[in-house]
Amino acid sequence: MTHSAAVEEHPLLSRIEQALDTIRPYLAADGGNVRVLNITDDMVLQLELLGACGTCPMSPMTLKAGVEESVKKAVPEIRTVEAINLTPMSAQPAGQTGHPLPPTPVPTPQF
Repeated sequence: MTHSAAVEEHPLLSRIEQALDTIRPYLAADGGNVRVLNITDDMVLQLELLGACGTCPMSPMTLKAGVEESVKKAVPEIRTVEAINLTPMSAQPAGQTGHPLPPTPVPTPQF
């Protein structure tokens, strides 16, 4: 992965990359990956979602439940993880706004 000069010198980068390497095979299995862009002064890890991760409707969940969980477990100094190119669920073609409709009952056949 390529990083900016400031990120390359960050003391947490190698631990962050090790944490990301544990989940990259799962992201790659679905055609995606992540790249570290920045680690802010207030310990926010900023990532770029690559490949399928950039447009996947499940990316917000993957980011929080998978990527952030793995990074924070390995590098507790990181407060949160955010993707700079994450498309909000409401803006994605497969996204759904509001509440889903309740299921329609299926009539029981009469014999």
